[in-house]
Amino acid sequence: MANNKVLKRRVVVTGLGAITPIGNSVAEFWDGIRKGKVGIGEITKFDTTDYKVKLAAEVKDFVPGDHMDKKAARRMEAFSQYAVAAAREAYEDSGLEIEKEDPFRAGVMIGSGIGSLQVAEQSYEKILTKGPGRVNPLMVPLMISNMAAGNVSIQLGFRGKCSNVVTACATGTNCIGDAFRTIQYGDADMMLAGGTEGCVCPLGIAGFTALTALSASTDPLRASIPFDKDRDGFVLGEGAGVVMLEELEHAKARGAKIYAEVTGYGCTGDAYHITSPAEDGSGAAKAMELAMEEAQITPAQVDYINAHGTSTHHNDLFETRAIKKAFGEAAKDVVINSTKSMIGHLLGAAGGVEFITCVKSMEDGFIHQTVGTKEADEECDLNYAIGSPVEKEIKTAMSNSLGFGGHNATILIQKYEA
Repeated sequence: MANNKVLKRRVVVTGLGAITPIGNSVAEFWDGIRKGKVGIGEITKFDTTDYKVKLAAEVKDFVPGDHMDKKAARRMEAFSQYAVAAAREAYEDSGLEIEKEDPFRAGVMIGSGIGSLQVAEQSYEKILTKGPGRVNPLMVPLMISNMAAGNVSIQLGFRGKCSNVVTACATGTNCIGDAFRTIQYGDADMMLAGGTEGCVCPLGIAGFTALTALSASTDPLRASIPFDKDRDGFVLGEGAGVVMLEELEHAKARGAKIYAEVTGYGCTGDAYHITSPAEDGSGAAKAMELAMEEAQITPAQVDYINAHGTSTHHNDLFETRAIKKAFGEAAKDVVINSTKSMIGHLLGAAGGVEFITCVKSMEDGFIHQTVGTKEADEECDLNYAIGSPVEKEIKTAMSNSLGFGGHNATILIQKYEA
């Protein structure tokens, strides 16, 4: 019988980049997180007079030309622009110089759950008013979701594995997890990985509203309230979170700053329902168990969980059940929070930004509170950092993402030890 044991290479985090509703850099974002800033407000991108939902978590004051060539930016939709901006920040933060590297050993794995709904809106309107011959020749390359990864590769000269995972709200976490695997098994030495999204637009808001997934609250401070007994849906957000993952010895050889080590990744499917997680939490629990198994740790060793925590009734309840199932008695001791309480739900970008939150939380020993949440649901009875932040040493952090279609993804990071 063949020995299937393969020596996995160690993978570390050496760069961070973020475009978010509370800041267009990691420094601004993290300052907002530490201050409990909420990036939710009235939608400004279109007239919401006829819409039931009035709030979203929009990116603010983003100037594409500050992050890339203006001509190139005009050939990108918002989701690609956000990805390029976040990727460039992560690249520069890492100190990597692609000119000194083999570009075929440097890859990109950045996904978007939707791509550009705006181009679909504009193109269909043009067909109706001016005819099919007037559709923008760049319609397809502007809207398809893989163009975030493609544009990052072009802008930064990364010529290795260039791909994207699309798993709805689990996209960012799956992209980081698959980039982690790519480096582990020797297919690349460096990967820019994460997620991006930019779909605060009529189709996006109308579609999720029709699904009864969005909060109808008009109070920005009580709209995204994960685990709260009064939660009524998520708030649509936008932005991007991209990280530089690197093989340990490669990072050490060039003297890179190492933020953390990625040690475990779990990925499962619920095989249950297109929008609802499995009611017993078994799929998400298994993803957490697989991540801990790979990292060779016990539930008691996990200090902090950045939950998917969307503020929908089903997600928060079933994710709580999943944590209890995976952690057993240790569930009551781990500190849990939801970054979506401040920045809304960034869909495909959520996992990327929340991974960065885990890295910064570990660096600072600071777990932000689940802002806006006042009284947890009776069945949501774990420690969700309600009322105030938690300051404690974090050696191991976990990030969960759950996507429509039953996609579950969990990634684990630990403090780097030589």
